[in-house]
Amino acid sequence: MDDLNKIFNQQAEKISFDKEHRRKINFNIGRYDAAVVNGKKQFKNLELARKRAALIKHRSIENLDKYLSEFEINFERNGGKVLWAPTANKALTEITRILKRHQVNLVVKSKSMISEELELNEHLQNAGIEAVETDLGEYIVQLAGEKPYHIVTPAMHKSKEDVAALFHEKFGLDPNSTPEEITAFVARKLRQQFVEAGAGITGANFLVADTGSVALTENEGNGLMSFSFPKVHIVIAGIERIIPSLRDLDLFWPLLATHGTGQNLTVYNSIISGPRQNGEIDGPAEMYVVLLDNRRTELLRNNQLRRSLACIKCGACLNACPVYRNIGGYTYATTYTGPIGAVISPHLLGFKQYKHLSYASSLCGKCTEVCPVNINLHELLLYNRFEAVKLGLNDRSENRMQSVAAKMMMKRWRMDFGSGKLKNMAMRMAIKKAWGPRRSLPVFAPKSFRQMWEEQRGGRSQQ
Repeated sequence: MDDLNKIFNQQAEKISFDKEHRRKINFNIGRYDAAVVNGKKQFKNLELARKRAALIKHRSIENLDKYLSEFEINFERNGGKVLWAPTANKALTEITRILKRHQVNLVVKSKSMISEELELNEHLQNAGIEAVETDLGEYIVQLAGEKPYHIVTPAMHKSKEDVAALFHEKFGLDPNSTPEEITAFVARKLRQQFVEAGAGITGANFLVADTGSVALTENEGNGLMSFSFPKVHIVIAGIERIIPSLRDLDLFWPLLATHGTGQNLTVYNSIISGPRQNGEIDGPAEMYVVLLDNRRTELLRNNQLRRSLACIKCGACLNACPVYRNIGGYTYATTYTGPIGAVISPHLLGFKQYKHLSYASSLCGKCTEVCPVNINLHELLLYNRFEAVKLGLNDRSENRMQSVAAKMMMKRWRMDFGSGKLKNMAMRMAIKKAWGPRRSLPVFAPKSFRQMWEEQRGGRSQQ
């Protein structure tokens, strides 16, 4: 067992039996579940909407080069600049170069998982540039020295009491502060940061090819202020974020809002097509879009896995997954967690080191059922397992067990050999340790079906 797999199992064991953690997660996801039921009522035919979204994303991914080129041409026509980053290091170098050229010492950041993928905050800190998260959840985990726990809800693992204690420790607020009081405090504190920041960094929910636009959706207005106040706006987006047309947003924005938070539509929806134009009084003087590959083309190259690039990062599969709900976000030790993370992370970070994530699933199919763009997630998890076997990355003990099982099942007389009691004893000796202490082994019946069939037919059996 490799080190990451061992650490994963140890963490999963620890978190699964942490009752307080389970209480917080079940409470927060329970509220999400209730909201989503109401949110989905806005769709007259949700399944048709999902099929349409899946088809649009399929067309986008299959023609990725065409749509990305179209986006670049249109965005630069609007006055923006596009930077292509094949690797994380290239993206970090380009972003730092822009900030240094504009003599930026303070950056305000809107919520962006792709910046977590790049570990951007740490990189900027090492370069002497302060980066402040402006989404409330991201701000909370940044204060706590933690990473986002969830794709959509970074501080899902914290209760309001935890947050109040954190703000008491950091700022001396009343330890019994209410969520409203903490939110008001953060709004006042960040307001000056927006004014003083030399640059704002955001992600992109969608890149619109036909208009060369960045579509950004959020609930707090911090994203809007992150690109409105500073003189420089940098967008970091994965190459898979492209959609063909502005018209497609009337489908994707409601799907993202409903599956992400249960809302009919997120509060703030911005379409940014470039820097400030002549005659405009606000907006950045310069705007850049960094298009990040960072091994996404590895997924694109695989005919099976390229469907995972359709993901719109709504977080629905995390909330539905019984494994995620028990072991939590940090156990995965990756930026993208839950079922979608278990599918893509091995290919983004190294298949040998992260293959174990694809085994952290019950394969119940709930993730596929709730995906707004119909990604067959449970099948892709199985595909990753198949790849691990094909590449010889599975454990030798597992190979031996599968080999013995195959030999037993290939011959009828081997299946019938011995009593049920003998078979149960052999199973306990052979696989009890691999089966794990938390699961009960299946039990062989005293008589096989063949034996009972022969007894019922008076000893006659069809061969």
